[in-house]
Amino acid sequence: MIAYLNRRYRFSASHRLHSAEMSEAENRETYGKCNNPHGHGHNYTLEVTVSGPVDRRTGMVCNLVDLDGFVEREVLSRYNLQNLNTMQEFTQIVPTTENLCVGIFEILQRGFAQAHLERVRLEETMMNSFEFSGPNPLRK
Repeated sequence: MIAYLNRRYRFSASHRLHSAEMSEAENRETYGKCNNPHGHGHNYTLEVTVSGPVDRRTGMVCNLVDLDGFVEREVLSRYNLQNLNTMQEFTQIVPTTENLCVGIFEILQRGFAQAHLERVRLEETMMNSFEFSGPNPLRK
């Protein structure tokens, strides 16, 4: 029997959407108010979905203490209260929530082995959320 576990976390971070490959005018046209030179912030909601067989002894897909500890150490403490533009992983790519979502998926996939990572969903605002569930051949 395979079961799915969805777990939610919250963190806050800021960013400026700006591509070095585009002119100032193209950036303003593409990103609008999100291209503000001073940046802007979000209170993100991160949803992690893992799956696996239900352990007969514990009755769980994975140990929630272990999942929470891993997400806290590797994701929340990394991004919470940070300006994403200043972080190493965003020196070559625009720190959109789409790219942040993919990055979080990759961190979780590399390091959390107790259950199968199904997807990462990142809610940026009440109106915008992004989801990633595996490798993207378009990403360089």
